[in-house]
Amino acid sequence: MLNQRQCYGRQSEARAAAYLKKHGYTILRQNYRTRLGEIDIIARDGQTLVFVEVKARRNDRAGSVKSSITKTKQLRITRLAQYYLKQTGAIGVKVRFDVVAIKGQDEGIELIPNAFDAVLPR
Repeated sequence: MLNQRQCYGRQSEARAAAYLKKHGYTILRQNYRTRLGEIDIIARDGQTLVFVEVKARRNDRAGSVKSSITKTKQLRITRLAQYYLKQTGAIGVKVRFDVVAIKGQDEGIELIPNAFDAVLPR
């Protein structure tokens, strides 16, 4: 059984997927989980494979949605993307990292295409 926070997260991811579809994306996977973590949405935008992080906030008390995508989170998403590409044999395809920012239940959704570049460990 999901708690209130998890339910809000799932609802936000569903809203993000619907928003992306409306804007021409094809949703390939949602909640792609591995031992390395989870990617919220994997989609295709034209010929580009897009890894989408969904960030939802009920308010700004915990900081802005955009500021929550730290370098550590970017590295984790990059590693997950590399794993997905290897597992699916999609090596060499054009890749992009987008963020969907959702604020509140009834407030706006903002798509941030190419929100960050792949982060490689040092």
